[in-house]
Amino acid sequence: MSSSRQGRDHIEDTYEAQNDDHLDKLHSKLRTLRGVTTDIYDDVEMQNRTLDTTRDTFSSFGTSLAESSRRAGQAFGIGNGGVKQWRTIGYIVCGMLGVWVVWRLLGIFWPSSAPTSAPLPP
Repeated sequence: MSSSRQGRDHIEDTYEAQNDDHLDKLHSKLRTLRGVTTDIYDDVEMQNRTLDTTRDTFSSFGTSLAESSRRAGQAFGIGNGGVKQWRTIGYIVCGMLGVWVVWRLLGIFWPSSAPTSAPLPP
């Protein structure tokens, strides 16, 4: 009986060693899975921060664009409180007239050095 008992103990020891080996492999796989899960979580968090930043940037751009559109509408007399169209046209005409006057005055004070053509003899 003692030899059958030793054989049973040997088989139990073999099974115990196999169980320990499988348990070690399972722990290793769990550590790997935990690492992959942590990496996925970190990547998702980084992408969420990037999306939040992008959303904030586009929101700010949209607000700036709306404000610029409102100001342009006011400048061209579109909407409430805007400068009337005739006033804008008047500013442009006055500006062109002012440039022409300054051009003529500068021509008087600094005549061109180009020789004038002499009249042809008859």
